[in-house]
Amino acid sequence: MRVIAPLPLPPAPLPRQHAQSVCVRTERKMEENTVRDVETGSETGGEDALVGNVNKLTVSPPGHSGPPRKGHLVFDACFESGNLGRVDYISEFEFDLFIRPDTCNPRFRVWFNFTVENIRETQRVIFNVVNFSKTKSLYRDGMSPVVKSTSRPKWQRLPAKNVYYYRCPDHRRNYVMSFAFCFDREDDVYQFAYCYPYTYSRLQHYLASLECRNLPYLQREQLGLSVQQRRLDLLTITNSEHLSPEREKKLVFLTARVHPGESPASFVCQGVIDFLVSLHPVAQILRDHVIFKIVPMLNPDGVYLGNYRCSLMGFDLNRHWQDPSPWAHPTLHAVKQLIVQMNQDPRVSLEFYIDVHAHSTMLNGFMYGNVFEEEERVQRQAVFPRLLCQNAPDFSFSNTSFNRDVVKAGTGRRFLGGLLDDTSYCYTLEVSFYSYMTASSTAPVPYTEETYMKLGRNVARTFLDYYKLNNLIKDNRPTHMQSAEVMSPTGDGRGNGGGRDTADREREKSQGVRH
Repeated sequence: MRVIAPLPLPPAPLPRQHAQSVCVRTERKMEENTVRDVETGSETGGEDALVGNVNKLTVSPPGHSGPPRKGHLVFDACFESGNLGRVDYISEFEFDLFIRPDTCNPRFRVWFNFTVENIRETQRVIFNVVNFSKTKSLYRDGMSPVVKSTSRPKWQRLPAKNVYYYRCPDHRRNYVMSFAFCFDREDDVYQFAYCYPYTYSRLQHYLASLECRNLPYLQREQLGLSVQQRRLDLLTITNSEHLSPEREKKLVFLTARVHPGESPASFVCQGVIDFLVSLHPVAQILRDHVIFKIVPMLNPDGVYLGNYRCSLMGFDLNRHWQDPSPWAHPTLHAVKQLIVQMNQDPRVSLEFYIDVHAHSTMLNGFMYGNVFEEEERVQRQAVFPRLLCQNAPDFSFSNTSFNRDVVKAGTGRRFLGGLLDDTSYCYTLEVSFYSYMTASSTAPVPYTEETYMKLGRNVARTFLDYYKLNNLIKDNRPTHMQSAEVMSPTGDGRGNGGGRDTADREREKSQGVRH
């Protein structure tokens, strides 16, 4: 496949004529004064409020009449997880793009996902995304948007040299991300996004394919419905035949996509699931001793709508764990009820709660944990991240931190850390939207869909290391299985990059693992 040819972008913002708006604005004006939000690093105000995505919007030069010509770009974001609220024509080669804020919450404007068609072959453009709500961004560090087209359906990152992130005087000195692009196939529809999309429909197809395999150790159920009546799925993965009814059941609970724009979390979560249902010997042992309960998409409405942080009704669900409403936060309410119920069951030991997120300003995978008074409990809580660091070269223990920030009091990690007993561990697992550094790398390595999933597989296999360390699982595997490659999701034994072989381990011993 030929790489899409980009257009070099000058380092300084281009001078522009007065922009002629080509979309419908709402009458309601946001406050002109920008208000800083300490908790999220977002800014509110400044631009006209945008409601709804552009829908097959043809952007023609000012004064043009008659049918659109080839090269008069057509923008669209009226599809699942789409987001583009407005387009301003600046010149034949330049367009200002405005992110639609999260529904019912104008504070959050980060995620974008839109298509462009009716292009002219070799047409060169500069797109300026002008209304980000966060000032800090990995775009400063080399991150770039992703692109695909109908004839090249695999997502790829744009070359970082064609992406600029800067303060723009034309937009109240807000930060603008500009990228240059050269369209090369007239019949293609091109799609651009903030990061690799992982939609609600993609999850439903994936879970349906798992169900079709009729695995005896996998159960899928509908835990509840969202405000817009989308499924809240719960997976249970365990070999119930091997769980002794007399012994306490050890349980690991994992959730993802409470923040809908953090699509890497879904790839990590799928990696966890793929590993746990595979025929890999480590997965088989874990299923024999542990119950895994996974909610892959905690905010399905937000994901479907193309929001970055909020639900349909504008709530950041990860600030409402203390008292979720059954009508305003039904998915969160259902998950909390289930966890509280399991925690009250004397036959169940809820050992881990891990909530998977993506981070917009840091590299690598890392974790947030809670702060405790007892030093022994603090040390125990650090064990799992340290073990994960040994299994996942992209995981950074030095970025891992333990805190009790007031603004995080309503998060799953903080709330459940106070609810569960001192033998339970609650973490937020973060992974960079952009890239990671390893012990041997000299430059950041951009994440791909596959490497996100590989981190998930390594998270899953780390549970065996943890339980072996605590003598809860005896390591009775044959020696040749202890370093086996992770099976592919179909369990065909070919391996797909998860896990490390003996050579990897020896190389890490000589280089030292990055902490």
